Amino acid sequence: MPTNILMPALSPTMEKGNLAKWLVKEGDAVKSGDVLAEIETDKATMEVEAVDEGTVGKIVVPEGTADVPVNELIAILLEEGEDKSALDGAPKAKAAPAPAKADGPKDEPGEEPKAEKPAPRPSEAKRDAAPKPEGKPSANGHDKGERVFASPLARRLAKEAGIELNAISGSGPHGRIVKADVDAARASGGAKTAAPAAAPAGASDEALRKLFPEGSFEEIPHDGMRKTIARRMTEARQTVPQFYVTADCVIDDLLSLREQVNAAAPEKDGKPAWKVSVNDIVVKALGVALARVPAANVTWTEGAMLRHKHADVGVAVALPNNGLITPIIRAVESKTLSAIALEMKDLAARARDRKLKPEEYQGGTTAVSNLGMYGVKDFTAVINPPHSTILAVGGGEKRPVVKGSDIKIATVMSLTLTCDHRAVDGALGATLIAEIKKLIEKPISMLA
Repeated sequence: MPTNILMPALSPTMEKGNLAKWLVKEGDAVKSGDVLAEIETDKATMEVEAVDEGTVGKIVVPEGTADVPVNELIAILLEEGEDKSALDGAPKAKAAPAPAKADGPKDEPGEEPKAEKPAPRPSEAKRDAAPKPEGKPSANGHDKGERVFASPLARRLAKEAGIELNAISGSGPHGRIVKADVDAARASGGAKTAAPAAAPAGASDEALRKLFPEGSFEEIPHDGMRKTIARRMTEARQTVPQFYVTADCVIDDLLSLREQVNAAAPEKDGKPAWKVSVNDIVVKALGVALARVPAANVTWTEGAMLRHKHADVGVAVALPNNGLITPIIRAVESKTLSAIALEMKDLAARARDRKLKPEEYQGGTTAVSNLGMYGVKDFTAVINPPHSTILAVGGGEKRPVVKGSDIKIATVMSLTLTCDHRAVDGALGATLIAEIKKLIEKPISMLA
């Protein structure tokens, strides 16, 4: 009996996936454990393995198909001894996906329905019967202020194009303005147009395109990751009450410790076995600080507060062609700086190749986002639920600081902690960043 191969759920929250590539073709013999296809989720590219032996009888969903629902049939595997006749009644293979096209106004099929001028309401009849104010009629016969009859499609297209309807002559029944009239006015450029205005929030894609000269931009379709980032960050801003606390940290001792730790690294294949970065030390400081201030190592739920036993810290990694992901280093408070550096190097490399497993980027109790390498002095980061905090790290720079009664030059780095006010109150957030500052400025205490 043929075996159905379904779109797998590669994470607890996955609802759809993109079938990026088939690694087998119809007629290929496979055995259990063979890789059949690559599936793209919003965060990673993962491989689908065969669970039975057999022959690929039919590929139902072609590679390159986007948004395939979980548990949808994607291929059929024939058992030993079965032939193509066993596929009778099986679903037909779907057509290969067409290249994505830019969204735009869709033409209505055929001509617009001819409609008679609606009968006037009593109030309109009285108004129409009253003498109209004298004035010079417009070129199309519409007096200024006179009601203009137009189809809903024509009204929408005219609004998007910034064309005033009373400047157009209608060719429809009883002078009704139809789509062809708007198209003609737009093509001729002779219709009186309104000045372009900023598109309101929630405006259609076509209305937004009209704000920019044609040919002045390139359209890049959103991928699954960009859509997910947009959705989650919008939800975070709208649903999580966030506040910010900032501290400036003198990091000369941190830089000295980093130099000593890296100098002590043994060699492996002629290279140092590890290379600890400033960010690795910040990650360690955040983990230790949460262990010392456990009331801030929490997740908000409507029914209860979840206080975590370990500090699992997500680290934002920028991906090629835009997008980011936050692989998680578990139990940071108990790991050495060298262990954090090695784990972060491995996670970042696999993140950029979209090879992370769901458990390596889902969950976590907090996160670090570092833009210091881009020359950013300070910034605020958006919380990624279910986290209750995120630490934004700026670049270290030489600044004058007061030490005792003297002004000296020191290397200073600005940290900004974003807190979910439902879970971390102002005083608690201040306590946490004060502990982080203490650890950053005296990093040797993290090693005790």
